Amino acid sequence: MSKAASFHSLKEKPVLITGGASGIGKAMVEAFARQGSKTAFLDLDGEAGEKLAADLREETGSMVVFARCDLTDIEALRESIAELAKETGAFEALINNAANDTRHDWRDVTPEYWDDRVAVNLRHFFFAIQAVAPGMIEAGGGSIVNLGSVSWMLAQGGMPCYTSSKSAVQGMTRSFARDLGPHGIRVNTLVPGWVMTERQLALWVDEAGERQMDEQMCLKGRVQPEDIANAALFFAADESSMCSAQSLIVDGGWV
Repeated sequence: MSKAASFHSLKEKPVLITGGASGIGKAMVEAFARQGSKTAFLDLDGEAGEKLAADLREETGSMVVFARCDLTDIEALRESIAELAKETGAFEALINNAANDTRHDWRDVTPEYWDDRVAVNLRHFFFAIQAVAPGMIEAGGGSIVNLGSVSWMLAQGGMPCYTSSKSAVQGMTRSFARDLGPHGIRVNTLVPGWVMTERQLALWVDEAGERQMDEQMCLKGRVQPEDIANAALFFAADESSMCSAQSLIVDGGWV
């Protein structure tokens, strides 16, 4: 049975989610569609995105629209957001989710690789906000949720470009919260722990990782994509109307 609360303010609300075809993003798309939101999402995986959108339209009867987009191409990002907004109306909530935590050795990082990782994990957050904020200002408010990570809080090594980008998300959130707050726009950071997505299970969750989670997390069990999606629902809903410049950590009590 779903643990998701029902947020009446999300019904018919236009919501945009980046990186929505798999993992945490997919769980978010499903959660918002089931709330009755006008749910739009972007992803590089066109086949998976189209299938998810079609399946959810059939299941929920909600408006679910998808556009294939390389988020590192900022002009394509702007165009895709504008096209999706023609179908849903101006977005009242943005979930900046898309990222990639591929491991890398600091010794091997070139300037080109650094720029690529920042483009994948941070830069598109800013330009997605820039694209949707005018519509939110005109509407008199909105909610922006940026996905962070506990990795830098835990001083995790092995992926410095990723952890640097994710720590920067915190600064971006608080800066935009100040700049957009006078317009009624809330900006918050949602900080996942180690989430049991298919990618994580396939690549990095091994016996040592399982022991680490058992030892370090206050709660038993594992953080699931749906746990992050449920927190995103709250931040996007009117029920969090006085929450801004904040971080919500969903990690089972690790940090």
